[in-house]
Amino acid sequence: MGDAPRDLRARIEALVGVGPVLPVLERGAPAYLVGGAVRDLLRGEATKDIDVAVEGPADPVARALAARLGGEVESHERFGTATVRTADLSLDLATARRERYPRPGALPEVESAPIEEDLARRDFSVNAMAAPLAAARRGDLLDLHGGRDDLEDGVIRVLHRASFVDDPTRLLRAVRYEARLGFAMDVETERLARAAIADNVSDTLSRSRLGAELVLLLAEERLEAALARLVDLGLDRALGLEAEPGLAVRAAGAADTTGGVPALAALAALVPAAPAALADRLDGFGLNAAERGRVARAASSAPSLVAALGEDHSPSPSASGLRELLAPEPPEALALALALGAPLEPIAHYVEGLRSVRLAIGGDDLIAAGAEPSPALGRALEETLRRKLDGQVVGREDELRVALALVRGENGRT
Repeated sequence: MGDAPRDLRARIEALVGVGPVLPVLERGAPAYLVGGAVRDLLRGEATKDIDVAVEGPADPVARALAARLGGEVESHERFGTATVRTADLSLDLATARRERYPRPGALPEVESAPIEEDLARRDFSVNAMAAPLAAARRGDLLDLHGGRDDLEDGVIRVLHRASFVDDPTRLLRAVRYEARLGFAMDVETERLARAAIADNVSDTLSRSRLGAELVLLLAEERLEAALARLVDLGLDRALGLEAEPGLAVRAAGAADTTGGVPALAALAALVPAAPAALADRLDGFGLNAAERGRVARAASSAPSLVAALGEDHSPSPSASGLRELLAPEPPEALALALALGAPLEPIAHYVEGLRSVRLAIGGDDLIAAGAEPSPALGRALEETLRRKLDGQVVGREDELRVALALVRGENGRT
């Protein structure tokens, strides 16, 4: 990973949007780049997350930065954190703090503390390093827990024995980092993980926090490795999932074809399709109502789509019939159907063409042509669209003629 001070200083200063930030941080309490950003920069990789810990209140620093950069501030007083957003930068600041967990799985109680204690509360050694941002020390590395050695050795290691008990989301995070970085938990960390899973520590945590971590895991590029590790640890069963890593990976990949969200398509492949069990698994899983609906619909309807579309050699439905079949479905359902063996051609035909077909006319055009406002207008437009999809109506004038004839109770055909 090269000569740390020289390389790390240059990499920090090369971060997009950080240049104007550094002079502001110089004028306040000591500030440090922390967490994944330090890990990624030491590995010579681009970093998406810029997290700064301040030995003092973070909110005044965030507001000074926003004023200097012309950005906006979002503060979270309970945890002493703030986010500064500009057109090209998102910077998370936090008051360096110590944490106390009043009970396993609870949100921590926090209070300000020196950076050394802040690093000691973090999840894994590779995320427990800090780089001072003051010019005189920029490029130094504060590494009290052997994080740099673990980076070189490819190890994910917790900082204390109760880590997974205090915060069971770290179980999912450990698997996620193993997959993303190509690392492995050290022997003691894996032993602690398996013991925590056997003790059902995930039951102490809200499903929304677990669900949020699970969705992050399902968005990883090396998804199959991550899911295989979930199965190996028994974490899939602890979360109530029916893990078939290959199926979930295929569903996530097919989401690129259907326009779905890969993580949601993968989740639909992992939850039970039975309505009662499905609702129980998804309830409070950290998804918003729209996301829950898409996952639930995908899990329950994908098998029937496979049956309806048949095998590759089966006759294809008409264009209008295909749209009628697939239009009610979220793109994640189409992705899961493909993963389950539905033929690609009709789904691709719908996604790439039929899904975007619209009439050139609307109800106002029919009224302007003399039709009386009524529900019959909508029915006429729907039938006209079906005929357009099947190639029986071509052009705006033809659409208007056919729709008016249908409103008047005529067949609409010439």
